[in-house]
Order: sequence, then structure tokens, then C-alpha cells
Amino acid sequence: MKVGSAGVRSGAAESLRVFLANWFFTSLCGMTLGEYMRLLQKHRFAVAPAYWPRAAFMTGMGALNSIVSSYENRIYGPEVASARIRPPLFILGHWRSGTTLLHNLLATDGQFAYPTTYQVLNPHTFLTTERFSRFLFVSPSTRMMDNIPLNASVPFEDEFATCGTLCSPFLTWVFPRDAEEYHKYLTFRGVADRDVSEWTAALTLFYRKLTWKYDRPLLLKSPPHTGRIKLLLQTFPDARFVHIHRNPYAIFQSTQRQTQVSLRTMGLQHFDVRHTTDLVLERFKIMYDAFFEERSLIPGNRFQEVSFEELEQDPVGQVKRIYDGLDLPGFGGMQPRLRHYVDSTVNYRKNTYTDLSTSLRRDVGRAWRRNFEEWGYAT
Repeated sequence: MKVGSAGVRSGAAESLRVFLANWFFTSLCGMTLGEYMRLLQKHRFAVAPAYWPRAAFMTGMGALNSIVSSYENRIYGPEVASARIRPPLFILGHWRSGTTLLHNLLATDGQFAYPTTYQVLNPHTFLTTERFSRFLFVSPSTRMMDNIPLNASVPFEDEFATCGTLCSPFLTWVFPRDAEEYHKYLTFRGVADRDVSEWTAALTLFYRKLTWKYDRPLLLKSPPHTGRIKLLLQTFPDARFVHIHRNPYAIFQSTQRQTQVSLRTMGLQHFDVRHTTDLVLERFKIMYDAFFEERSLIPGNRFQEVSFEELEQDPVGQVKRIYDGLDLPGFGGMQPRLRHYVDSTVNYRKNTYTDLSTSLRRDVGRAWRRNFEEWGYAT
């Protein structure tokens, strides 16, 4: 009886967490009130009634974040400003290409620090509030799109920390009717200098906070960085990069699911899911047109590439190859932790999908032809 009762309580708790994540919690809960008001004004307050609870929650959180952020800036600001960001290691790759797997594998190396879920979602306040993250972080225990464990301390995408600038493609999922407004931030090509400076300043400040806290080089992963190599090198000229690719058909199917989940958990508007295909195809092409043009800017000993399929088959061997190619020290020391992490994931099962229709396979193959050819995947 006790076991059954515990199971019921556990199931009820998880159901509540999923409900809160769907209708109240949002990945933008760390915005200040000023940032959130700017976002609403930009979109003429066009929030669908079904999402008014989330909008109200964001308003309350924005007010609280503004107060705590002011306190944090007074207490930590001068010390954070003096922190020197060491050359970071950026993981590049489209959504659902294996960037999370690679991030988690490399994060087992203690010579690096990485931004956590709580930190990226609370960029203005985490130095003050992170000690309470176990109580403040409300989310399902696994990611909704793939059942990978999710909690406040796992490695996460630093792009979330810049959403308050209103210059992030992640905002596509908040106001999807204006999706094209945010495509340009995948690459920052043709973006006003003022906006580039604001985004870069927000990203750099976030990295300074992490550097002040950990005093280590940063290990960073956000898919949009894939199309920003030139901008990242201008800001961090000694950075290293690892790019991961995967069969484009698998990326397409998985990104469709991820997009639908993101729209549901971040959105303030309804979106016709029939348009998801066009959205995924277009964003992928924008990102990789820039990647193919700019990757040659990276010196050879600071760029490595790996396929998801090879990484999944031999994670330890592929990580060693990355370290060798980047002249990174310390593989021997991190290898036991790396193997322990690999062993802990042995029972994980990926999502499965039905076969794409012939017409959709043709559309994906045509739109992303260069990627198929570049990495040797059959269309």
C-alpha cells in the first residue's frame, strides 16, 4: 500500500508539473518587467486569451526579477565587470542534431564550466537566487520533446539568457505569427548595429557572471550560434568550435516535434501546426547558408566536426578525437567521468517516427541538398 500511495503521489506531482509547464511556466520567466513590456508592445499585446494566465505569470515574474536584478547588480556588478572571459568552446549544430548529447559528454570534463538550466532562464538574478533553485525551478522531470532528464543544474542553451534583448530567434515560439521577424537573428546579418551591440553585451555579461562564479573556460551550446561564427569570432577571437551533424531527415522529423513542444510551452499565441514544415525548412537553410560561408574563418586547429551517428556509436572515442583535433589537454583525467556518464545513459531510448511521405522527403532533400551532399547522407 505504501508503494502504491507513493506512486500515486509521484504521478500526481508530475502531472501538476506538466500542467504548470504548459500553461504558466515559460522559458522567458527570467525577463525583467521592462524587457517583457517591450516584447508585448512590439507585438501590440496580441496575446491569445488561452495564454493570459502565462502572460499574467510573466508580468508578476518580471516585476520580481526587476527588483532582484537591481539588488544583484549592486552587490555583484563591480566584481562581475572585472571578470576576464577565457576562450570558450562552442558546440555548433542545428536543433535535434545531437548538440545536447555532445554538451553533456564534454561537460563531464571539470576543466570547463557550463551554464545550467536555472542560470540561462534567470540571467539577471541567478547569482542571488540560485541557492533556492531546488524550490524555485518548476518543470517536468524530463524534456517534453525527447525525455532527456531535466532539472535546474543540467547543461543548457545560453541563448535563453539573451531573449530580453528581443534579438533572439527563440522568440519565434512566443509570437509565432511574426516568426519571420526573428529569422534574421539566426545569423545577425543585416541587423542594425544597435541591436547587435545590445545582444552581444547581454551575452558577454552572462558569460562574465559565469566566469566570475566558476573561474573556468566556458563550454557553450546553442543551435543559433551555428550561423553566427563571424560574430562570435569578433567577440571571442580565441574561441574553439565543435560542429555536430546528423542525417537531415532525422533532424527534420525531430525538429518538427521540438517546434510544436516549444510553441506549446513558450507561446503567447496560437499557431497553425500545418505551417511547421515551412518554418523548420526555412530556419535550417538560413542557419546553414551562413555556416558554410563562415566556417572557413575558424583556424583549423580550433574547429572539429563530428557526426551524431558516430558519436552515438562510440562516444568515448569520438570525444578523444575532438580533444586531439583541438589540442585540448586533460582527456585522460576526464575519461573515467566520461565513461560513467556514458554507462548511465545505456537505457535511454530515442523517439521513433513514422516514415516521411515521398513528397515530404523530396521537399526536404531539395531544400537541404547541400547538407546531404556535404556529409554523405543519402536522399
